[in-house]
Amino acid sequence: MAKLKTRYVCQLCGSVSPRWVGQCPDCGEWNSLVEDAAGVVTPFSAKHDLRSGGRRVELTGLDAEAVLPARISTGIAELDRALGGGVVAGSATLIGGDPGIGKSTLLLQAAAKVASQGAVVAYISGEEAADQVRLRARRLGLGAAPLKLAAATSVRDILTTLGESAPPALVVIDSIQTMYSDLIEGAPGTVSQVRASAHELIRFAKESGAAVVLVGHVTKDGAIAGPRVLEHMVDTVLSFEGERSHQYRILRAVKNRFGGTDEIGVFAMEEGGLAEVANPSALFLTHRGEAVPGAVVFPALEGTRPVLVEIQALTVRLASGATPRRAAVGWDSGRLAMILAVLEARCGLSFSTAEVYLNVAGGYRVTDPAADLAVAAALVSALAERLVPAETVAFGEVALSGELRPVAHANLRLKEAAKLGFERALVPAAVGGGKDMLTLSGYKTLGQLVDHLLGRG
Repeated sequence: MAKLKTRYVCQLCGSVSPRWVGQCPDCGEWNSLVEDAAGVVTPFSAKHDLRSGGRRVELTGLDAEAVLPARISTGIAELDRALGGGVVAGSATLIGGDPGIGKSTLLLQAAAKVASQGAVVAYISGEEAADQVRLRARRLGLGAAPLKLAAATSVRDILTTLGESAPPALVVIDSIQTMYSDLIEGAPGTVSQVRASAHELIRFAKESGAAVVLVGHVTKDGAIAGPRVLEHMVDTVLSFEGERSHQYRILRAVKNRFGGTDEIGVFAMEEGGLAEVANPSALFLTHRGEAVPGAVVFPALEGTRPVLVEIQALTVRLASGATPRRAAVGWDSGRLAMILAVLEARCGLSFSTAEVYLNVAGGYRVTDPAADLAVAAALVSALAERLVPAETVAFGEVALSGELRPVAHANLRLKEAAKLGFERALVPAAVGGGKDMLTLSGYKTLGQLVDHLLGRG
């Protein structure tokens, strides 16, 4: 047996150190190194030459016939949308999210629906007892679903059980951080255990054709806990986002080998579990009341889906000498600082004596640079206390020079806005098309937009 030696592995990035240190030298996280046992690797030599003795691998051309992978519909349209049309047979999917966000609820609902279609589905819980899962299923109205349920954490026991009969169509592992392999030293949740357990489960999926879904915990920064290689090993990575204080949840495809990335599914948490939201634009704009200064609607784009959200800005004048505060919820604070700088340097507006607060309504998070123009319009409206008409949307990218630049899929954004009853759009002058759907007001620079909003021209 190979001699074991002690090493220390970072639980966030997987970096290996021969001794314990307080701060990981690679990712900079404090107190993340945990002792781990590893076998001594035999040095490479001619005796272990890998260029001979292996199995011949068949090489094929790009023009060889390709067969589209079979998909299993989960019975939840929003989940299927994020997955690219359903779960692919023989694939491995990783879904991560904050505690209590609804990961287990969503997968239990999906597993029950797939089982109700006649497929064999196994739900393996490593965090809850089987009775706890049954009670939750009854609360969700799924108590009669023909779902195979087990509470286990040993990968060997799980694979032995699944291998005794025909492989199930879908296997849910909740969660991968609770699984352990008896071939690896270390407690469940350590880097080596997570990597080894995931490897065995993914190999089972590829060999048997069963679709395996792994639930992953997240760190305080929102990244999936464990080695980063875990996200490379699986075929699909889904991120479940949302504030627990809000009703709405967004399932985002971060990686998908069988479909597009950045597709989203929108859900609302209700008493009976997670309900699908087929029209998220109407959802995020449902509670719009009377128009107030600082409110502008922005047509965001998530994958191929346009989503209209409301950008809200508030400015508060301070006494001279006070330090103004800047706060952004749902948008990048660094980009907010950039827009404020452009408004001051290129448009002659002064925010130096005002506190600035920016919010994206409904708990939605915007990363689209096309939101620059909507944010700028909301800030100008709030500072001058002048309304932006309620039937108006705005989108476009703002350059440091103050130039307004067009963004991708403008027609798709305009079409969604027109469908929801909007009549006018504030856009960069270079945006073409869409005039048959909305009245377009095009501007070459941010200064021109500011003049229009302030009534100066």
